[in-house]
Amino acid sequence: MTANELRQAYIEFFKSHGHARIQSAPLVPENDPTCLFTTAGMHPLVPFLIGEKHPAGKRLVNVQKCLRTGDIDEVGDPFHLTFFEMLGNWSLGDYFKKEAITLSFQFLTERLGFAKERIKVTCFAGDADCPRDTEAAGIWMSLGIPEANICYLGKKDNWWGPAGQTGPCGPDTEMFVPLDRADCGSECGPACGCGKWVEIWNDVFMQYNKTAEGKYELLAQPNVDTGMGVERVTAFMQGKRSAYETELFAGIFAKIAELSGNADPIASRSGRIVAEHMRASTFLIADGVKPGNVDQGYVLRRLIRRAIREARQLGIQGMFTTKIADVVIAEYGTVYPEVAASAAVIREELGREEEKFAETLEHGIKEFARLIGRIPPHIANKVISGKNAFFLYETYGFPLELTTEMAKEQGFKVDEAGFQEAYKKHQELSRAGAEQKFKGGLADSSEKTAALHSATHLLHAALRQVLGGHVAQAGSNITAERLRFDFSHGDKMTPEQIAQVEAIVNEAIKKDMPITCEETTVEAAKAAGAIGLFGEKYGELVKVYTMGDASKEICGGPHAERTGQLGPFKIQKEESSSRGVRRIKAVLG
Repeated sequence: MTANELRQAYIEFFKSHGHARIQSAPLVPENDPTCLFTTAGMHPLVPFLIGEKHPAGKRLVNVQKCLRTGDIDEVGDPFHLTFFEMLGNWSLGDYFKKEAITLSFQFLTERLGFAKERIKVTCFAGDADCPRDTEAAGIWMSLGIPEANICYLGKKDNWWGPAGQTGPCGPDTEMFVPLDRADCGSECGPACGCGKWVEIWNDVFMQYNKTAEGKYELLAQPNVDTGMGVERVTAFMQGKRSAYETELFAGIFAKIAELSGNADPIASRSGRIVAEHMRASTFLIADGVKPGNVDQGYVLRRLIRRAIREARQLGIQGMFTTKIADVVIAEYGTVYPEVAASAAVIREELGREEEKFAETLEHGIKEFARLIGRIPPHIANKVISGKNAFFLYETYGFPLELTTEMAKEQGFKVDEAGFQEAYKKHQELSRAGAEQKFKGGLADSSEKTAALHSATHLLHAALRQVLGGHVAQAGSNITAERLRFDFSHGDKMTPEQIAQVEAIVNEAIKKDMPITCEETTVEAAKAAGAIGLFGEKYGELVKVYTMGDASKEICGGPHAERTGQLGPFKIQKEESSSRGVRRIKAVLG
């Protein structure tokens, strides 16, 4: 089964069971300051998982683009990816465990062809907070899964959430299928960790809400959230050892082989890094991310530069990133039209970043010469410290191998153990920073954030009125304290323009206009003058929020009931976000 066949089979199966297909959300979450990237299909659905009505109904299905950076340094082994596709189906207060498990069982056995005897499952073992999930186990047994093939595990393995300190959470049940290898013993199964049993699907039952006091209360609206990785399942269905061996990467590796002269780049860690990072970078740029020094832009820059470093190790010389990106665009442009539509921007950003990095490498060579120049010629044992080797790696993109090679030419050695120590410390700090991004949990839906969310609509409309109709939202980040709004505009705003925008927003707030919501089609929303990022991300129906005669915009987030509830609006800062994009930070009250 190919990846295309898998995607189609999954979507059609759930559509036949009353699910509406929704489009993949962008890789950058909208109005969620807790996450840099969309890491799972549930992220764009948070408002609907906590009670808001979804325009497409209570049963949903899609293929979601995801990006996770926690294991970025492990990419290059046969398994880890930063960018991946997640198949998912949801019940928003509709069906629950019995229907969800039955649908999963039917898809695995009827569509993917697994014999029920070859499926093992895990369920939540229970603890002092919540009971053992015997209900899920009983449903599996009623479908023909032998009791011996059901394993109970604790919260570490069979519990989802909350994403932060509080919020929706609940037990899950995971499905495993075996690789073609011998058992490790009589107890071989999902819990043994020998690698024979591969997780292929996960059904999460959001039935609890964890309070600030640490209590688990039953949710008024229990939900189902499931996830199945396209790359992993495709590899398994084809009997491959990893996703890199499937058609998802075949064209990319063919181009790498052509550029490098390496007949088998898939066997090389460097080859796998180049393939994975270039695919991820292409999708990030297609979703509006540009290389930069902070947040999403920093991650993109790191991916591109790591790919360039490893390409040099493979023997690729000269400009190459756009050539590999062209392969990704050609192979994914039909499945994800936004990739094909952004082809010119992707090439421009990659080419510019590759040129910039070439300059950085030149500076690094000069810094290397300066470092070794500090060592007196008469010193017999000449060593570049691990700290300095890591400085060259982090600042100028020098892989350890390059520093070692250059050092050897000059009669130096490199303290490789010291480099690894500095590298490990850097990883720990990076992971701590990533965890901090998730500390706030799911997107806040308090009155404060609802008010700030409403204020972004008024701000968007005011910017278009003052600066022109070319202004479009390029990103938004809202916390309980402030809003951050990115918009397309080439020039720095003047103090007079900032004051004018503030005055327009505050006048709309002063009028205390009602904020109303209407479900309609994208075409009808356009005809009515609504603004929004029209495109593949919307389904057949959308929500349009209207604020008197001040704003009409497509949106799915929380809002106040009237503009008068917002309070005084004040722009604190206007600055550049990236080339052609400006950023405003503002507060209420």
